[in-house]
Amino acid sequence: MTAEHHVVVVGAGFSGIGVAARLRAMGIDDFVVLDRGHDLGGTWRDNSYPGAACDVPSNLYSFSFALNPDWSSSFPSQGEIWDYMRACVDRFDVGGHLHFDRAVDEARWDEGSERWVVRAGGEEYRAPVLVWATGPLSEPSIPDFPGLRDFRGKVFHSAKWEHGFELSGKRVCVVGTGASAIQFVPQIAPVVEHLYLHQRTPPWIVPRRDRPVSRLRQLAYRRVPPLQRLSRLRIYARFESLLGVFVGRSRRPKAIVRKLALGHLRKQVLDETLRATLTPDYEPGCKRVLLSDDYYPSLSRSNVEVVDTPVASFTAHEVVGQDGIARPVDVVIMGTGFEAAEPPYAGHIVGRDGVRLSERWKADGVEAYAGSTVAGFPNLFLMIGPNSTLAHNSMIYMIESHINYIASALAFIARPGVRTVEVKPGVQRRYNARLQARLEHSVWVEGGCGSWYLDHRGRNTTLWPDHTWKFRRLTRRFHPAEYTVRA
Repeated sequence: MTAEHHVVVVGAGFSGIGVAARLRAMGIDDFVVLDRGHDLGGTWRDNSYPGAACDVPSNLYSFSFALNPDWSSSFPSQGEIWDYMRACVDRFDVGGHLHFDRAVDEARWDEGSERWVVRAGGEEYRAPVLVWATGPLSEPSIPDFPGLRDFRGKVFHSAKWEHGFELSGKRVCVVGTGASAIQFVPQIAPVVEHLYLHQRTPPWIVPRRDRPVSRLRQLAYRRVPPLQRLSRLRIYARFESLLGVFVGRSRRPKAIVRKLALGHLRKQVLDETLRATLTPDYEPGCKRVLLSDDYYPSLSRSNVEVVDTPVASFTAHEVVGQDGIARPVDVVIMGTGFEAAEPPYAGHIVGRDGVRLSERWKADGVEAYAGSTVAGFPNLFLMIGPNSTLAHNSMIYMIESHINYIASALAFIARPGVRTVEVKPGVQRRYNARLQARLEHSVWVEGGCGSWYLDHRGRNTTLWPDHTWKFRRLTRRFHPAEYTVRA
């Protein structure tokens, strides 16, 4: 079957729901939101591992146009965020536009009809405008370890948690020490027989200090919404001040984070040998700075062993470290993150002249203009595309910025006679040259570590290296002069 729409949106996470709400506000009802999952939620649907929660405070991790006065704690859990997203779908009446179990096989630009033709879930959708809103953290990354396919035990990624599988009494190997692992390790450590944590590099960790939100505060937020907006503003300003940790020549911000993190480590880990193993040897901020109050104590348990070496290979029943020791395990949990620097979704998008986005990015590098539009791909808008992820503030702020930009572009495309808009190659090239120049002396490039921020060339293709309000200013309005406009 073929369905005609004005806009096709791919992805029903925060980005897709936010775009849908804005389309309804603009009076555009002829759109569809496709998602490969069985329900809405995106990363907050998929990442349901024990202890899953956000590391941005609740009051800032929500849409500015849909405040939630009922957060139960200062940092939202996965379940609460998922409930909030469902509430937004109901509030803005976009549920009827969501189509689930629609994994996109291909989205191809048809020059003759000036339409995007999207094949998903055995059906075909056509629309002049395509919004790709799957986000950068949607494709789990599992390294191709030698012998992994021969391992006879259970293997799963943290983003595809096997809730029906009982870990009690099992010998478990956790691969990775990133943002997911530091949340689920404290939850599973008390129940497993033995836990081997394979650490390639230790993360910088600062106190989380999560606190319940009192009923009185919830009531105050509900009765006087400006109070919650003031809280959002204070959190936003505090997080925005952290930018100096990542860019700029001043060493003071990094020294402050270093002192806080090392003090946290000394307080929570009394064993000097273990503490040395958990002390990073790179600059704070080079990898993601993490928040936790219970990760370090869980590593001091008698049934937990921190293996300070990467995994080398697998046998039928063992994990072999690069130290040459083979450790017998029953279960392997991959806390190995996502394919973010070189997004796999690019292989599904085919633009003008049959050029696949993955081919374009392989030749030119992963880049877009304002993290959203790419030369050669008319009327395509990426949500949180290249270099629009953050290391220091709330991604919802960036998502809303892209929503504003797309809304402005749609208003322009709706003008009489306008058919397509396509960013000019020179505009895209100059924009990314400035961006990479800004990134060149950042801690992500010079901090002495490797991270998921960097592509195989060592180029940072994920992060926005400046204040978020500058990105908001950049995307506040669509500028036709920067685009080839076809009528």
